[in-house]
Formats: sequence, structure tokens, C-alpha cells
Amino acid sequence: MLCASHLFLMHCMVILKGRIKKLATKMVITSGNEEDKGSQEKESKEETILAMLGIIGTILNLIVIIFVYIYTTL
Repeated sequence: MLCASHLFLMHCMVILKGRIKKLATKMVITSGNEEDKGSQEKESKEETILAMLGIIGTILNLIVIIFVYIYTTL
């Protein structure tokens, strides 16, 4: 069963890498007037913060899954 948990963790990491790459392609700022640049920079910063929170949440969920798995197998 330990092998299945390793496969699950590897699967989650692959998904996480894909989401990070997808986020990096979305965050391209195109040239425009000054107001658009300011709002795009603010939006980009918000997206970055939300992405970091999502990554942190995913890592914490994986840690909880690992501890629950270890606790239930003892």
C-alpha cells in the first residue's frame, strides 16, 4: 500500500507542475495604455498570490494525507 501512496504523491506533483506552467502562460502582460498596465499588474499580483495559496494548500493537504495514512497503518 505504501507504493500506492507514492504513486499518488507523484501524480499530484505532476498535476501541480502542469498547473504552474499553465499559470505562467496566462500571466503574460500585453502592452496597452497606462491604466490598463496598472490594472493588469494588480491582477497579475492577485493571481500570483492566489496561485501561491493554492500551492500551499495542496502541499498541506498532501501532508495531512500522509500523516493520516501513517496513523491508520500503525
